[in-house]
Amino acid sequence: MDVRIASALIEAILADAARAPGREVCGLLLGEPCDPVRAERRRSAGPDLSSGSLDVARDERVGAVRATANVAADPARSFEIDPTSLFAAIRAERAGGARILGHYHSHPNGSPRPSARDAAMADRPGRLWLIAAAGAVRLWRERPGGIVQNAFEPVRLVVDPLTSGCA
Repeated sequence: MDVRIASALIEAILADAARAPGREVCGLLLGEPCDPVRAERRRSAGPDLSSGSLDVARDERVGAVRATANVAADPARSFEIDPTSLFAAIRAERAGGARILGHYHSHPNGSPRPSARDAAMADRPGRLWLIAAAGAVRLWRERPGGIVQNAFEPVRLVVDPLTSGCA
C-alpha cells in the first residue's frame, strides 16, 4: 500500500531534523478525518483489536505532522515521544479527530533505515515509522518478522504538492 504525504509536511520534518543535527527529533504522523460519518463510526466502534493491535493502516494519507519533545534519556541516540503530546493526540482521535498513523524521528547518523534500537521499541504492528536522515526520508510499517531488523517493511511514500484535503 502506498502512503501519500504533502511535500510541505516532508519539508517540515526535514527542517525539524536540521534544527537539531546532533539529536533525534520526533513527532506524530496524523491522518485526516475526511468523512464525518466514518469518523463517527470509528469513534463509536473504538479501536479494532481483533488482530491484537490497533488498526492504523486504513488511512492512506498523512494529513498532518505534529512535532513533539524528545524526552528520551539520551536524545542523541534514541527518541521517546512526549507522553503529554501523545495522550492529547489520543484524546483528539477518540473525539473524531485525526487518527494517529504513526510517528517520525530522525537519525543523526545519516541512515534512514530502522536501527536495532528502533526494532526493540516496535510494539504496535501496523504503525508507520518515518525516518529522516541526511536530508531524506524513508517510510516503514511496523510488521513482526519484517525484512528489516525483523520488525519493519518498507512502504512506498508518495510525496505530492497538496497541502491538505483528502486523496
